[in-house]
Amino acid sequence: MLKHFITLEWKSFVRSASFGSNMVLKIFMILAGLYFIALFLLLGAGSYYMLEENNLKPFPTITTFLIYYFFADILIRFFLQKAPVMNIKPLLFINIRKNSIVNYALGKTLLSFFNVTHLFFFIPFSVVLMVEGFAPLGVMSWLISMLLTVFAINYLNILINKKDSLLYGIGALVGLIGVSQYYSFFDLTLYTGRYFSALYETPWLIIVPLALFIGLYSVTFGFFKKNLYLDAGLATKHEVAKTEELTWLNQFGTLGTFLKNDIRLLKRNKRSRMTIGMSVLFLFYGLLFFTNSIEAYQAPLWKIFAAIFVTGGFLLNFGQFVPSWDSAYYPLMMSQNIKYRDYLSSKWWLMVIATVISTLLASFYLYFGIEVYLAILVGAIYNMGVNAHIVLWAGAYIKTPIDLSSSKNAFGDRQAFNVKTLLLALPKIVLPLLLYGIGYYTVSANFGFALVAGVGVIGFAFRNKVFTIIEKTYKSEKYQALAAYKQKN
Repeated sequence: MLKHFITLEWKSFVRSASFGSNMVLKIFMILAGLYFIALFLLLGAGSYYMLEENNLKPFPTITTFLIYYFFADILIRFFLQKAPVMNIKPLLFINIRKNSIVNYALGKTLLSFFNVTHLFFFIPFSVVLMVEGFAPLGVMSWLISMLLTVFAINYLNILINKKDSLLYGIGALVGLIGVSQYYSFFDLTLYTGRYFSALYETPWLIIVPLALFIGLYSVTFGFFKKNLYLDAGLATKHEVAKTEELTWLNQFGTLGTFLKNDIRLLKRNKRSRMTIGMSVLFLFYGLLFFTNSIEAYQAPLWKIFAAIFVTGGFLLNFGQFVPSWDSAYYPLMMSQNIKYRDYLSSKWWLMVIATVISTLLASFYLYFGIEVYLAILVGAIYNMGVNAHIVLWAGAYIKTPIDLSSSKNAFGDRQAFNVKTLLLALPKIVLPLLLYGIGYYTVSANFGFALVAGVGVIGFAFRNKVFTIIEKTYKSEKYQALAAYKQKN
């Protein structure tokens, strides 16, 4: 049966219309995978001796901070690891038992890159431990426990992807733990460090991660088996549809119509609501730079870097996927008498309004000094005058259809990254840093702020000219975008 599943997937891969691009993508992914595997291998083999050279006890240090290693793993998986649902659907039309389908889909995820890379850290590190005289039985117990924990996180991520309540709960827990440790209220590592050390000292404790792995696998298995129907959604409860007129936007004519659609999109769909949540988190990103708590971030250039992100959270998260937000009905829009200028203007105004709101909400940074908030104001001007145009321009080349019901479809899609978008991304961050650096190191910090703000004002002044260029770009990419939005796989 396993051979049959593998054969079906291989045929699906080689017979797809995008086989050529998929093959190129696979080659790049393999090269990137080899690079990360090499990094993990070096880290696993060398971390013991690096910690020893810094007068730290290697094993206790590793076990103390393992909890953050696993938290980071959960975060990375959430944004990048794909759930196996799309691979299950083609099998529903074949005479195969449900248990076999679910077991295959879940078992295949164990061979994911996100699991394999951990092997290249934990196995070399365990070998080094035995070379340094640690008890082989204890080391093997610890190693197997770590791998079981990694595999358990694999299934936890699948559940998080399907159940928002789990995501919010884990996010709140991690935030609470971080704040508690930062202010010395509660140090979680004191307890988790003892637990991870005990897995070596008391080998029979391996039953704890084993039980966690079996439990999460069982829950995930039950969830997928229960919903193993194309029409499973028919059995779920439906909320009563609500219509919002937003009549106050009618005074803005065509612009108001587009703004209505965007506001409804932001309020009603999971993926777009997540964008708003990320924008709120960006507001607090500046705390890493403006509190002087991290020595590496105390350089002058980091101020303007942080300001761009604090005020541009929505702009960077929402703007980079224009017009992909409308991919579901983009062909219908293109068949209507709609001017690109009106469509793009509504997106620009939405980003400008969001930037102004973010700037006002960021006024609590005045606590850290007037210069800090001045940097934020300058970053806001640059975002509205320059970056708002750049993200719209780059959006013409990002032909990524977005599933609005998914919380992470837009992340990691191969069409979202190409040479043109990378080149257009440079002015968003590099140019303001360069301008501020020139002003700061030649005259003063205020002159650096003036240069960055001045370029933002120039962007406002030439807005119509820039929009003409962007409009031409969208028209030239129109049919490629329409073709891309039809691709569901």
